[in-house]
Amino acid sequence: MADQTDETIEAEIVGLAEQYSRQGVNGLISVIRERVARDPNGKSLYLFTARDYIKLAGNLDEWPDSAQVQDGWVNFQLDEQVGWEGNDHVARARIFVVQGGLGLLVGRDVHDLMVVKRLIERAINWGMGITLALALIGGIMMSRSTAKRIEVINQISRKIMDGNLALRIPGRGTGDDFDQLAENLNQMLDRIVQLMDGIRHVSDNIAHDLRTPLTRLRNQLESALISAEKEEDREQISTAVAEADKLLSTFNALLRIARLETGGKVAKPEALDLSQLMCDAVELYEALAEDKNQTMTMNIQSGVTTLGDKDLLFQVMSNLIDNAIKYTPEGGKISLQLIESEEGVCFEVADSGIGIPEDEKDKVFQRFYRVAKSRSLPGNGLGLSLVLAVIAMHKGEINLANANPGLKVSVKLPKSEL
Repeated sequence: MADQTDETIEAEIVGLAEQYSRQGVNGLISVIRERVARDPNGKSLYLFTARDYIKLAGNLDEWPDSAQVQDGWVNFQLDEQVGWEGNDHVARARIFVVQGGLGLLVGRDVHDLMVVKRLIERAINWGMGITLALALIGGIMMSRSTAKRIEVINQISRKIMDGNLALRIPGRGTGDDFDQLAENLNQMLDRIVQLMDGIRHVSDNIAHDLRTPLTRLRNQLESALISAEKEEDREQISTAVAEADKLLSTFNALLRIARLETGGKVAKPEALDLSQLMCDAVELYEALAEDKNQTMTMNIQSGVTTLGDKDLLFQVMSNLIDNAIKYTPEGGKISLQLIESEEGVCFEVADSGIGIPEDEKDKVFQRFYRVAKSRSLPGNGLGLSLVLAVIAMHKGEINLANANPGLKVSVKLPKSEL
């Protein structure tokens, strides 16, 4: 539109130049007056001046500021012109010098062009604003929808992690990426369940095919022990019975760990008095500590309770106390602590024994793993594996730290709920 305005001005200049070449100054003045008379709205602008800028013809009263002229073109405000009735109109004109030093300005009132320009700018601004607003609203809606679907996946995943392997992630049937993800995860879960069922069946078969023959073998050894007459035979049979008991103990521990890890959560949690439970465990092992002249100190807060499986938590306390006594030398010290805070229940067992190297603290929870300096002591490397499985089932945490010397085992359990 601006280019069309400039072309119109150029065309008028060409026409005026032809009139000037044919009729001279007087003819140019007459033509300008005629054009002004035909344009009462003042859309076309003219100013023809003498050398001293005295007006000879036109509808402008004075020359625009020459400082605004660039390459013969000038933009100026028409309300600055004397006698102009317009308000804040913008004009664009071309200025050049006619032969003899006379000045000629030909221009157009571009107010309408400026109005259109402002309308276009306003439309663009509003359009961009509305587009950004719609994009923001759409983005928020999409993000909420995405977050909602992700939260559904997270909630079901947490329930599956808690042991409910029958759950599956629902799909919307739209075939989008989330539906494909849900389908892949569900297929993965189906495969995991199949593998776990296979392991469970293998465990059942082992229990049926091996534990029973081991038990029968032990009973036959006991019968042979009773009927043996020589002391040497009795000693050898007693050793065989003890080895059979170790095999059965290891086998039972493996099966129990497998059941705990595949069970996922406590089947029937009950309110437990951990203070009394720990006192019972201490009473069970106190005599063993006295046999090794070990000093056992206790700080058991009364009335500490939680929800869980009584037998399993008692097994945890027993295993930790038994380990402390086993790996602490004669005359060593063992400290037990049970406290309750706002964060939950904390059960600690610290000893002055051989401890565990820093780089092996995570490995001791693996089945059959034993620290090198403890291999000469009795054990099968399954105690801490069983403890970890029970604590995980109760949504607790276990931490191993140096007691300088020795080891400190800290177990944290939820105070009132699983």
